[in-house]
Amino acid sequence: MFSTGRCCLNISNAAIRLSRDKIIGQPVLSSWQALLDYCRLAIGRKQKEQFWVFFLNRKNVLIADELQQIGTVDHTPVYPQEVVKRALDLGATAIIMALTHLSGELTSSKGDIAMTQEVKEAGRKLGISVHDHVIVSCNGTSSFKNLGLL
Repeated sequence: MFSTGRCCLNISNAAIRLSRDKIIGQPVLSSWQALLDYCRLAIGRKQKEQFWVFFLNRKNVLIADELQQIGTVDHTPVYPQEVVKRALDLGATAIIMALTHLSGELTSSKGDIAMTQEVKEAGRKLGISVHDHVIVSCNGTSSFKNLGLL
């Protein structure tokens, strides 16, 4: 007999894998909605804040997506030098950052904005662009680029 909790978890994991398959190895900027859908499925309902980075090559093809930090219920420490170092390790020339907000709020804090600018500046010096920073919650997504914050 199957446990409904386990069955739901398996279905959820399968949906996340299918969603990821739509973006990995693809030009991310031309499949933006697929990236946002993946973010909502994969990280939008976590119990602690998480900071993810999507690494792109010079053709804006997604080469890796990685969890960088796990925080608490309302804070995730991010170290710009670690983000840029990992991009260099992977040979990425651009990144997209994603941060979960457990509250469901899609607004950016002053800390989120400052950290994004620090990553952008550190990356710029080494030829790595920050295409966007997306806030993800169970209620949707919010783009720094669309809000004029990047």
